[in-house]
Amino acid sequence: MSAPLRVLALVEGTVQGVGYRWFVRQAATARGLTGSATNLPDGRVEVVLEGPADDVRAVLAELSGPSAPGAVRAVEHREDEVQAVRGFTVG
Repeated sequence: MSAPLRVLALVEGTVQGVGYRWFVRQAATARGLTGSATNLPDGRVEVVLEGPADDVRAVLAELSGPSAPGAVRAVEHREDEVQAVRGFTVG
């Protein structure tokens, strides 16, 4: 099992109103990750993923993968301090 990792990602493109947050939630929870997917006022989606590093990186790759709904133009991400959050929320 890989060390815990927390990543904050900002997803740009046509990602609101297309089921994107629910797609992220399904991908994250399928790998046992916690975090959130939240619409931002500027049209982006903020994604927080936390859990084993290998699983976080795998879901991070899916954010702009071929099965992602909408049209992802860019994903910017940075690592953050692990906060041991529980569950996965959609906002």
